[in-house]
Amino acid sequence: MDAGGSRGPAPAGVPVMVAEAGWRRLIRRPEALAARAARAAGGGCSVVLASDGAVKRLNARHRGRNKPTNVLTFDPAAPGLPGEIVLALGTVRREAAAAGKRPAAHLAHLVVHGALHLRGHDHHGAGEARRMEMAEARLLRRLGLPNPWKRTA
Repeated sequence: MDAGGSRGPAPAGVPVMVAEAGWRRLIRRPEALAARAARAAGGGCSVVLASDGAVKRLNARHRGRNKPTNVLTFDPAAPGLPGEIVLALGTVRREAAAAGKRPAAHLAHLVVHGALHLRGHDHHGAGEARRMEMAEARLLRRLGLPNPWKRTA
C-alpha cells in the first residue's frame, strides 16, 4: 500500500486506512462509511481503501490472479488480531457506474461482503450465495442503504 496513506476515524475498533486519496474525491468521508459498514457486519476487521494497482499486486501474490478485483479479504494473521478487507478504487468506481449505483452504497456493500467472508460466509454454492445475499441486504437495510441484489426496472 502507499506509505503516505492516512488513518481515518476508527469508531468502535474498526481502523480504516485510506491508501489512495481518490477515495475522498469519490465518496464523502469514506472512512466513516467503511467503519459503519464493517461494524454493522460484526466488526473484527480493518479496512484498507486502496488503488487498483495495490489490489492487483495483492491478488496476484495471494490468489494467483494478475488483475484487480473489487474486494479482497484476509483472515487474521494470528488469534486475537483483526482480519483485513482491501478495496480497489477504480474497480469499485467502474462497477458502481456500470450498475447505476451510488459509489458510497457500493463501497458499503463490499465492506459488508468482506466482513461476512471473515465471519465464515461464502458464496460458492447456490444456497450459500443466497444466504449471503440475504445477510448483505439485511445489514445494508439497517444502514439505510438499498438492497444491491434487488433488480430495478
